[in-house]
Formats: sequence, structure tokens, C-alpha cells
Amino acid sequence: MKSIGNLIVISGPSGSGKGTVCHALTQENPSLVVSVSATTRKPRGAEKHGIDYFFLTREQFEEMIAGDRLLEWADVYGNYYGTPREPVEKNLSTGRDVILEIDVQGGLQVKNKFPQCVLIFLIPPSRDHLETRLKQRGTESAGDIERRLSWAERELKEVQKYDYLVINDRVEEAARKIGAIVTAERCRPALLDVESFLKTNWK
Repeated sequence: MKSIGNLIVISGPSGSGKGTVCHALTQENPSLVVSVSATTRKPRGAEKHGIDYFFLTREQFEEMIAGDRLLEWADVYGNYYGTPREPVEKNLSTGRDVILEIDVQGGLQVKNKFPQCVLIFLIPPSRDHLETRLKQRGTESAGDIERRLSWAERELKEVQKYDYLVINDRVEEAARKIGAIVTAERCRPALLDVESFLKTNWK
């Protein structure tokens, strides 16, 4: 009975565990499609082009902006991040649910373009937890970590604009809660081909 897919946006401060939770979520829900974002930042660790991100030059990214080929984009910490439009719209049109793992700026842009999307704000249980996670990554300087913590405090002011708030204390529990949200959203009549279902089954 599904006619179009759900667009699920998962946002949160850098270091909130969005990638880890999304991985756990898709392990339990393999039908979910996680959109691959584009960025101009350098790869970290074992990150691979086309799998973790599309790693682009600033010139390539700006060409995508000019061509309206991004669903959303933002300049975060001096690097561009954005969501390629075409693969998201293609999956939604075939009835597949799509997860966007993006920052708060991007999430609110998507909400303006797709009011029917579902916004989920993911956050660690405390500022101290977030600081510890950022330090454990070992990819930023002390100055970078302080900037990210300051930015996280600003992002938290936008939480009331989101549909759901999930605290990421344990990855498995956070993924379970988001999975429950996805299941509930699939039952919304506006996203189902109710008319065809009733004509076929309730003549």
C-alpha cells in the first residue's frame, strides 16, 4: 500500500554519534536507504569516497550548488556539506524510506522544502559526554573541539523545531527508538495509497 517513501532527517552536534546510530539502524532495518552526503572536508581515517561521503573540491561543490543539484547544503567549520538531490528523490518515488544524516542547518533547510519530512534530533546525554567523544576521535585539535562544543550549544537552541528528540546514551537503544519512529511514520495515511487499497479490498 506504500506509495511514497518517508524522508527521515537525523541531525545533531558533531560527535553525537549520528553515523554509528545510523549504521546500527540499517543493520536492523536493511530496507532503509542512507543518503551519502557530499563534503569538501578531507577524509578521516578509513573513510572512502562514495561510501562515507562524496569528497569534492570546493569548485565541484559550488558547481552542484549552481546547478540546483543539492537538496540542502551548508558551510560548517569552513567546509561545505550537502545532500545530492537526485538519489534521494529517486528512492522516495519508489516507496523506499531515506535517512539523511546531516547537520542542523541542513535539516531545517530540508524541512522548508519537504514539510512532510520527519526531523529527529540526536544528542549525547551531556556536554561532558560530547566533549569526551570528540577527544576520543583524535581528529581535531583542542581549539577545534572547543569550537564544536560552542557550535553544539547553538544547535541545541533549534531542538524545538524538530519532531523528535533521541538521547544517544547507548547506541542500540537510540537505534531502537529511531526504528520505532520510522515504523510509526510508515502508517501515516498521507504517505499511503489508501484510495487504491480501499477500492481493491473494501468494495
